[in-house]
Amino acid sequence: MKLTRLITLLAAFTAFSVQAADRLSVAATAVPHAEILEFIKPGLAEKGVELDIKVFTDYVQPNVQVAQGRMDANFFQHLPYLQSFNEGRGTELVSVVGVHVEPFGAYSSKIESLEALEEGATVAIPNDPTNGGRALLLLQKAGLITLKDGSKITATPRDIASNPRELEFYELEAATLPRVLNQVELAMINTNYALEAGLNPTEDALILEGSESPYVNILVSRPENKDSDAMQALAAALTSEAVRNFILEKYEGAVVPAF
Repeated sequence: MKLTRLITLLAAFTAFSVQAADRLSVAATAVPHAEILEFIKPGLAEKGVELDIKVFTDYVQPNVQVAQGRMDANFFQHLPYLQSFNEGRGTELVSVVGVHVEPFGAYSSKIESLEALEEGATVAIPNDPTNGGRALLLLQKAGLITLKDGSKITATPRDIASNPRELEFYELEAATLPRVLNQVELAMINTNYALEAGLNPTEDALILEGSESPYVNILVSRPENKDSDAMQALAAALTSEAVRNFILEKYEGAVVPAF
């Protein structure tokens, strides 16, 4: 009788240990990343992987938290940003899987088309290297500026070779850009922050990246936990047909599946 009880207790302890080992903490920005994670959370729980989702409002702490081992993974960034962060901070974070593209856009509360952008107009862009460069590349594509190196993804306003309308550039924290729409003529905004601010990229953006964008948003981890069973289960869920349909139906082109 005592032996049977002992076996039962050991089995319960083992089950608890497995469950605890399969808990994943994931840092994410609110829209669409945390929403996608919340969508797959119940299905992963059924497979023994518990997601602990922490929402962040900036682009630095999610990487810091993972690099320091405080969180297991993050889901908020594209590969060029990750590469730039690793180089600048000496971290070794890695991409696990690509999930979606958030087409970058130009927004305004003062003009209805880029043709109406007057000489000397103010333009706000993200102040991190990859997203700032992404903004400038989009403005170059629209014919508003020319860069010294037309393909440099980390371009800054100092890399502008031609600026016929003498646009005045302000580099600001990406998360703050929707809040300055009424203070500048044009703001170059990441789609996650545009969606959080109630903007509809496919309707409100004066220019929007196409589906060919190389800025695929990725699940990121440390090298040592990239291939764990739990992380691979999360990667599989994020690239499932169910998530693809969720993205297409919920975001209606503002977010595009990359798989």
